[in-house]
Amino acid sequence: MRTTVRKIGNSRGILIPAPLLAECGIADEVEMRLDGARIVIEPVQPSRTGWFDHYRAEADTDAWGTLPVDADAGEWEW
Repeated sequence: MRTTVRKIGNSRGILIPAPLLAECGIADEVEMRLDGARIVIEPVQPSRTGWFDHYRAEADTDAWGTLPVDADAGEWEW
């Protein structure tokens, strides 16, 4: 697809057709970066997206269970 670069205030911009934006999942915010001589525009992904997608609670272990018994584990006297 070919388009023109237009003057927008002191900057330049392009119009991206709505169907193309929808196909890419782009809403209101984008990330832009340079990749060599290319400008890459990507949709903004919320932080930590997908961190718990494959989480299984039954696979958790008791992290405290392997610690040695503390000699001072009894009641404290103040």
